[in-house]
Amino acid sequence: MLKMIRICLIPGVLVSLGLCGGCTSEEKKESRETVITIDFTHYDVGKLPDGFSTAVTNGGQPGTWEITDANGTKVLAQTNTDETDGRFPLCICDSVSIKNVEVSTDFMAVAGKVDQAAGLVARYKDKDNYYITRANALEDNLRLYKVESGKRKQIANATLKVTSGTWHNLKLEIEGTHLKVFCDGKSIIDADDATFQDAGKVGFWTKADSVTYFKNLKIKNKEKE
Repeated sequence: MLKMIRICLIPGVLVSLGLCGGCTSEEKKESRETVITIDFTHYDVGKLPDGFSTAVTNGGQPGTWEITDANGTKVLAQTNTDETDGRFPLCICDSVSIKNVEVSTDFMAVAGKVDQAAGLVARYKDKDNYYITRANALEDNLRLYKVESGKRKQIANATLKVTSGTWHNLKLEIEGTHLKVFCDGKSIIDADDATFQDAGKVGFWTKADSVTYFKNLKIKNKEKE
């Protein structure tokens, strides 16, 4: 089961996340939001963390998602360097399904000749239908997409310096049809799209031969009472 998860349960809000083992809870009267933090430092190196599954959009080899030791810190890494352009490896957290959500991670673009991309997925229905925002260290940009019936369509784009070999923070917020993307604490993209309006899973995304490290996964349920 998932380890090192902090859940803040709010009176009057019933959220079933299917999580147990290593979980603690506390009530915070000032908040109405459930927050889950998944820290990868307590998982075994060389394995996919419990509670996650993998997939790939648009073919090519499956991603290799496993816990890796990055200079003394355990991280979740995608290490398969298949250079198939348009190949999107996914690592999905199967224990949550949320409509209005804030999902964030600390990531590092490590290597890649075709791409050096790090992405976050939300309202994930299956490998061919989801929202995704991604930062790219080769292109120095941040983009917001929807993948619909296996086809990626850009919603918004912003120029942004993304340094390879450096930790950055990426966050995606979705409420109703409104989507916002933040990088390193700064609001970068603000857009609207109504393609996916149901609850869905969240997770990680990369592209082509990107070798990318993810230090954590934070999920905030923003459902109203």
